[in-house]
Amino acid sequence: MFKFVKGHMESIDGVMIYPLISLLIFFIFFVVLFLWVITAKKQDIEEVSKLPLDTKPENQEL
Repeated sequence: MFKFVKGHMESIDGVMIYPLISLLIFFIFFVVLFLWVITAKKQDIEEVSKLPLDTKPENQEL
């Protein structure tokens, strides 16, 4: 099975760019997430952490 996939992928021109793009997207996502965590206000993080346990939401817009 892997031989078929490997042989097929080798026949595509420029196929080596796809793993690099995937790695770049993965890396950028986690860098942005890390920056958000570093720069987020403590109040926002506490509010998000309590969401699953919140039985009385402050604003009920339903």
